[in-house]
Amino acid sequence: RNTMSFQGGLATGVFLIMLLSGSVSSALLRIFPVLEPVLRYAGAAYILYLAFAILKSTYAIADESTSKPLGFAQGIVLQVLNPKLTVYAFTLFSAFLAPLAGNPVALTIAAVLLAAISFSATSLWAIFGTSIKTHLHQPRIRSAVNIFFAISLVYAAVALTGLL
Repeated sequence: RNTMSFQGGLATGVFLIMLLSGSVSSALLRIFPVLEPVLRYAGAAYILYLAFAILKSTYAIADESTSKPLGFAQGIVLQVLNPKLTVYAFTLFSAFLAPLAGNPVALTIAAVLLAAISFSATSLWAIFGTSIKTHLHQPRIRSAVNIFFAISLVYAAVALTGLL
């Protein structure tokens, strides 16, 4: 039950950041349309940085027996203070969803869908996390997973720049 409360907080935080980022990016692009390619390339550079970080990731997992479960409020705070989520949201709305950001109803629907996707992904990790983390301790599997996700991010960065 505590995990579900935390997951709800994470999804709510994603919803709030998506709503705010969509509104702010829409206003910025309306006032300064020249920012669109700058935001696109800055987002692509950040995605490449994340790809490199994932490639080096070791998945060191803390001992869960001594940790206190996090709740709804901690989930919201974690997402609101998450710089990766903010960069992701600004990149998403400035490069891919810019037409939606000007329409409050479409923006809200997009934010709800993105929060639902986030909830689903983090819930899957919560459900299967124990079995996943036992496999990630094996160097070959960890390397394969890291390479797969890093290549996926490089592809996303290249697609974001419009080179594909």
